[in-house]
Amino acid sequence: MRIEQFRIPAVAIAGALFLSAGAQADPAPRGEPVSGAPEAWAFKLTPSYYVTSGQKDAIDLNLRGNHGAHALWLANYRRAGEFEQTRIGYEYTAQLGLVQLVPSLQLASHGFAGGSLNAQFGDAVYGLVGVGRTNLRDYYNLNFDPNDSQVFGIGTRLLRNSNLTLFTVQDNRLSTGQKVIHLVWRYALADQQRLTIDLSVKRGRPVADAEAVAGNALALTWDRRDIFFRLARDSKVNFSNDYQTRLSVGLRF
Repeated sequence: MRIEQFRIPAVAIAGALFLSAGAQADPAPRGEPVSGAPEAWAFKLTPSYYVTSGQKDAIDLNLRGNHGAHALWLANYRRAGEFEQTRIGYEYTAQLGLVQLVPSLQLASHGFAGGSLNAQFGDAVYGLVGVGRTNLRDYYNLNFDPNDSQVFGIGTRLLRNSNLTLFTVQDNRLSTGQKVIHLVWRYALADQQRLTIDLSVKRGRPVADAEAVAGNALALTWDRRDIFFRLARDSKVNFSNDYQTRLSVGLRF
């Protein structure tokens, strides 16, 4: 049985700042509250199915709730007869002028705990930085990026109907040399639709004394109002020798 370590920085960057991401990677739309009325909770339910070479198929069920600057999630991952884990998390988004700070914390069964602090600064052109740490306990990685790591990136909204981001997530603790480079394009279509393309390349070792692997991944997401569909294909997933196909369907309410 392979158990991967948890990767949190990418999800905080991707979900809270600019992407539709992982497990937790597509923030629920907050909308505009009715004048004079309290802001309501917005929820997103995302079931996902994972087909991986060398492993049994797995499912994940994730419920995320947003209320203003606050976000909570409760989720469960299950790979039949091999591994199961329940996780909870909290994220806060602080807007300080042109700077957005996003601290997050996640706990899971099997004794896992992890957290991150990420920042976006700028407007039409913006920068991204982040850092994440865990207690190194067992956690199957549903975010597919290095975990105890640093994040650097740049993005722009200058292209018509688009948000284009280039960022790197790199291990800075475990001497694995793991590094993932993402190029993400979000494009707004008509009728409250959106297309997101996440192309990534990776290189690194699963553990410090192993041989390095190199791979790539492509994730396509289509949003329409309160639903979305995501299909991803990932080679050398989690820096293993496995290939993985992921299918997710989401409902916002």
